[in-house]
Amino acid sequence: MKLCFPSPEFDDAVAEVCHGSVSEEQVWALNALLRGDPAARDEYIFRVELHSRLASDPDLFLGTPTEEGATPSGSNGASAQNVVPLRVSRHGRKQMLGWVGALAACVAVLASGWWGWRTQRKGTTSKAVAMLNRVVDAQWSSEAPRLGAPLDPGWLQLKSGLAQIVFYSGARVVIEGPAELQIISPGDASCRMGKLTAEVPPQARGFRIATPQMNVTDLGTVFGLDVREGTTELHVFKGRVEAAIGTAMQGLQEGSGAVAEDLRPPRLISANAARFTSLFNLQDKSEAAESSQYDQWRVTSRRLNQDPSLLVHFDFEHATPSDWQLHNASSESASDGTIVGCQWVEGRWPTKQALEFRGVSDRVRLSVPGEFTSLTMAAWVRVQGLDRQFNSLFMCDSFDAGTLHWLIRGDGVLGLTVIGPGAGNYQIVATPSLLRLDQFGMWLHLAVVLDGSTKRVTHYVNGRPVSEKMLKIHPPFRIGTAELGNWNARGFPDNDPSMIRNFSGAMDEFCLFGRALPAAEILALYSSDRPQRERAAAP
Repeated sequence: MKLCFPSPEFDDAVAEVCHGSVSEEQVWALNALLRGDPAARDEYIFRVELHSRLASDPDLFLGTPTEEGATPSGSNGASAQNVVPLRVSRHGRKQMLGWVGALAACVAVLASGWWGWRTQRKGTTSKAVAMLNRVVDAQWSSEAPRLGAPLDPGWLQLKSGLAQIVFYSGARVVIEGPAELQIISPGDASCRMGKLTAEVPPQARGFRIATPQMNVTDLGTVFGLDVREGTTELHVFKGRVEAAIGTAMQGLQEGSGAVAEDLRPPRLISANAARFTSLFNLQDKSEAAESSQYDQWRVTSRRLNQDPSLLVHFDFEHATPSDWQLHNASSESASDGTIVGCQWVEGRWPTKQALEFRGVSDRVRLSVPGEFTSLTMAAWVRVQGLDRQFNSLFMCDSFDAGTLHWLIRGDGVLGLTVIGPGAGNYQIVATPSLLRLDQFGMWLHLAVVLDGSTKRVTHYVNGRPVSEKMLKIHPPFRIGTAELGNWNARGFPDNDPSMIRNFSGAMDEFCLFGRALPAAEILALYSSDRPQRERAAAP
């Protein structure tokens, strides 16, 4: 038997599957058809799902007799005229159910593979054509881009400082504020104000920058542009460029330049590198600024440790790779943490350490005694992936009353689960989906405030509140034994598929306060602690 779609034979076979009377011949024919015909697969899944939903609602029919001669429930003795009972032998019913189950499993595998193929084919898309690579004291007039984040086409408005943009073509452009640069494509940009240098490797040959007075096309070079009101100066430091000024095309070699003005004819000049010295050696300047900011963080960190409400402060400083103890720097310290697995990596600054969580065993164990009316948790994290349904940030071992589970869901939602007294009493306080793929690999400051006095839970990302909801569970709250970056799952069913909740990424700093920090203090934690390269994203 061979089926085609659409056809009456296909309709009959699907109906037989739904009614449990499908034959062996129909099963094989359906399998062959569904394996090779996506349209038939779609229609089959739709019909079976529709039948399943209708059959699962007892109110849609007067009744469904399960045994011959039985009175349908709720029919008050009246027979169900709209339901035809199936008279099938017990052996025959088992055989048919087996075939239906086998076919359903086959279709499920086919459907999941097809949808997976469809998803992979569509993929995750991005309009980005460049990235912000380095900054020095950058202050932005427009919305601040985050360092390392992909940049979509659009305008960058730098009020002061330096910023380096790396285009996907490989070209590198350094701008000095005040400047306005429009990112157009991997090989095109436009500048309407400011000073910039462009370094274009052979792979990016043909990179173009337009200004109000001229269009510059690279031919393998390093050049500078100074764009002011009514005037553009071009300086070629290496290689050569082509400059389109009005209707004229001018080729310029290393050491030469040109000035184009609105009301005057263009003129040639000699390149003057001294005019652009502030834009050179950006990497050295950036590293020096980062070192200074790191020193400032150390001062702030020592002052923070004197806060009597600070229960735990893991600053991830001064640890050796062989050290399995994580020092708690708080003056009111609970015990130190114990590192299980994990790897030491570079933190927010090149000379600072962070702890990376990779495998399902990686974690930091700690214990915090006591009961609290309010709690605040804050951490600098670099997410590498959300490959679990639940990705642990900080979780208590148990489900005892007052314990907490702070995590990131696989869909980018931040969540805090608060356990109340009694079985099944808990509250999940979740944000909208916040963490995106383009934020992976970037340092983020996450915080959550559990305020038992005002009965509020507030989530923060990079110093800003992103969600505030009512708290239904009453204090006291407690920590007890807990873990950073993983979950011990004490008292949870062994076969639960969500039990593995290890974090994939790095953690640079973690704070636990025995009080509810106000919004101003959360912002201060972020603002004073963020690395120099994160100042590009200042609120």
